[in-house]
Amino acid sequence: MLNKTKKMMVGVLSVSLVTLTACGDDRPAEPTGYDCDDWEWDKDTGTYYCDDDDSTYARSYYHGGSMYKSKNELKNSSNYQTYYSNYKSGIGSGTKGGFGG
Repeated sequence: MLNKTKKMMVGVLSVSLVTLTACGDDRPAEPTGYDCDDWEWDKDTGTYYCDDDDSTYARSYYHGGSMYKSKNELKNSSNYQTYYSNYKSGIGSGTKGGFGG
C-alpha cells in the first residue's frame, strides 16, 4: 500500500512541477531537505542537479521527489520521461506554443 501511495505522490509532484512551469514560473523551486548546498538548473533536462562536491548527492539530479545518481539514470526514469516530453514540447520550456507559451 505504501509503495502505491509513494508512486501516486511522485506522479502528483511531477504534474505539479509541469503546472508550476506552465503558469509562467521559469522553473520550480530548488529542492530542500537534501544534503546539498549548491543546486544548479540544468536547462537540457529541466531539472536541478547538486553541484556541491562535499555533498553525498554531488552531481546527482533531482526530479519528482527522487534523486538520480546520473543524467542517464534520470533519463531512464519513466516519471521523468513523461515530464521531459511535456518540458520539451513547450509546457514550461519558455517557447511559444503549448500551455506555457
